Amino acid sequence: MKRGTVETGVGIFVLLGLLCVAYLTIKLGKVELLSNDYYRVHARFSTVTGLKEGAMVEIAGVQVGKVERIVLDPKDMVAEVVLKIRKGVALDEETIASVKTSGLIGDKYIRLQPGGGLETLQDGGRIKETQSTVDMEDLVGKYAFGEVKKAGGTAPDEKVDGQP
Repeated sequence: MKRGTVETGVGIFVLLGLLCVAYLTIKLGKVELLSNDYYRVHARFSTVTGLKEGAMVEIAGVQVGKVERIVLDPKDMVAEVVLKIRKGVALDEETIASVKTSGLIGDKYIRLQPGGGLETLQDGGRIKETQSTVDMEDLVGKYAFGEVKKAGGTAPDEKVDGQP
């Protein structure tokens, strides 16, 4: 009789421990189960190099959402990015979405700049104005091989006063 009560007590203790671990995993991992506090908007970029699903979406430095999905539109060959935005944040039709870098070599994120539009974007709406990320490898490559024009100078292949 005593052995059965000890085993039951241990079982309840283990069950409570597992429930606590599950709760902390969800809270600390920022997992959203059955959350309906967001709406989705779409944005199309020519390139989103370095941007990952789950990246932050910010307005004025405040996180207002996340990148939910990034897919390639096979017809236009552009990146289609689905942004998950908190319901309390109203975006107008003239909002500009830009891919930015956090710090010098940090993670990529989406920065939204509200415009002056009268209409607000609804669930499934599209942000029309986008600015793609600057590809540092291309920039460094162009500079290293002389394809970037210096202010007041000429590129290596340019002629000066008819001279090569």
